[in-house]
Amino acid sequence: MKHIIRLTLLASGLAVLLSGCGGNSVPVEKDTLRIGLLLDSVVVERWHRDRDIFSAKAKELGAEVIVQNCNEDNATQENQIREMTADGVDVLVVIPYDKDGLSDVIKSVRKKGIPVISYDRLIRDAGVDLYISFDNVRVGDLMGSELLKKAPEGQYVIINGSPLDNNSYLFNQGYRDALAEALQNNDISMLSETWAEAWRPENAYSDVHGLLTDDKRIDAIIAANDGLAGGAIRALAENRMAGLIPVVGHDADLSACQRIAEGTQYLTVYKPIKELAQSAAEAAVLLARGEKPVADDSIDDGSFQVPYVKFQPILVKRDNLVQTVIRDGFHTYDEVFRNVPEKERPARE
Repeated sequence: MKHIIRLTLLASGLAVLLSGCGGNSVPVEKDTLRIGLLLDSVVVERWHRDRDIFSAKAKELGAEVIVQNCNEDNATQENQIREMTADGVDVLVVIPYDKDGLSDVIKSVRKKGIPVISYDRLIRDAGVDLYISFDNVRVGDLMGSELLKKAPEGQYVIINGSPLDNNSYLFNQGYRDALAEALQNNDISMLSETWAEAWRPENAYSDVHGLLTDDKRIDAIIAANDGLAGGAIRALAENRMAGLIPVVGHDADLSACQRIAEGTQYLTVYKPIKELAQSAAEAAVLLARGEKPVADDSIDDGSFQVPYVKFQPILVKRDNLVQTVIRDGFHTYDEVFRNVPEKERPARE
């Protein structure tokens, strides 16, 4: 797979001033650049991969990465940002826990000449130097449009992600757009729509369990990520309905890919994290040196137009598991098909 953009320099050498959206950066030349990587948590499976791939690439480029995890607490993350700034990091890469909770501290950091990258999730009203993520509206569109082909009629359940995560709203926009005509024509109806605090699978389990307990008919389920999909499928399984009702998620977690192989989850959406994390490390090094990575798009953060490096997601169903997540080395063939009888497995490549 190829990047849809390439990170390039505006000019040669290290003495190129950054012309970002509001901040000024002084060109830096050091033996070792210091990058602060701030995680919202490591509860979600994929963040382990992002952290490790990012750190390895940054080290390859000659940078040191200092990692902090706020454990899903905005005040903690804000303090970590202040501490890293005081310790003299050259650039910050932030996965925000609360899309609206870091605006003031990020503005203060940028006034000090320290560039900031918003990684995967957008920090709103902060005017960061770069937002690097996937086309998250497209993620939701893939989920909704493919599910509609499988279940063109009936009652839908939507379980959104955390209301504090800007991506939750982008995913929702995507599948709402995909379902709009079917909803308008009354081909489908919305039985239930909820938001899962902190992306907890227990919320999805509780939602679906409650609907089934009330004898509600469910024809299709959109879960905003694979963790939530797993919670929904657990409730279905307890009622001997797993595999009978199509459930979609995203992130291509190993457990989700196994469920797809087994037939209890209909699809997931794969986001090539290696491309994202390595490109973010490259961008961080450029910014730390006072250079400017080039983005082919921008996004409105509520107050500023932020440069946006956008990667494309990939639809994953049972018939292309081998050609997508397995070929990419994201998961192995044996991991994905571990619970599938040998005679029912597709051919290895």
